[in-house]
Amino acid sequence: MKTVSLKIDDSIFGETEKILSRISVSRNRYINEAIENYNKIQKRIILEKKLLAESELVKNESISVVNEFEKIDYAD
Repeated sequence: MKTVSLKIDDSIFGETEKILSRISVSRNRYINEAIENYNKIQKRIILEKKLLAESELVKNESISVVNEFEKIDYAD
C-alpha cells in the first residue's frame, strides 16, 4: 500500500468528518473507496468518448459505402 499526502479543502474535510462520525468506516477506507469509485466513473467517461469517436468513424465509412452502392447501375 502506498502512502499519499494530500491537501483537502476545509469544507470537504469537514463534510467528510461529519459523515465519518455517523458511519463505521475509517477515514482511510472512506477515501480509498471514494477514489476507487471516481476512477470507475473516469474509466466510463474515457470509454464513452472512445466509443463515440469510433462510432463516428463507422458512420462515416457506412455513408461512403452506401454512396458507392448508389452509383452502381443495376440495369441490364
